[in-house]
Amino acid sequence: MDSFIPALTAFPRGHWKRIRTTNGLERINKELKRRSRVVGAFPNDRSLLRLAVAILMDINEEWMTGRKYLSMDEE
Repeated sequence: MDSFIPALTAFPRGHWKRIRTTNGLERINKELKRRSRVVGAFPNDRSLLRLAVAILMDINEEWMTGRKYLSMDEE
């Protein structure tokens, strides 16, 4: 854990909280679970993978066009 601290300080101070927490990953997992529950049983593995990729693409597009999780313009 000690080796992580110098790496963390290389980023702007405003990014530290988002880098050291797993909130972004937890949000993605929660969204995958919520949307896969609606479907219930998947007919095959490919259909589950297709849904997961579609969800991840939606999240990525939201981060790229809307609110940014980390903006490199910040200091």
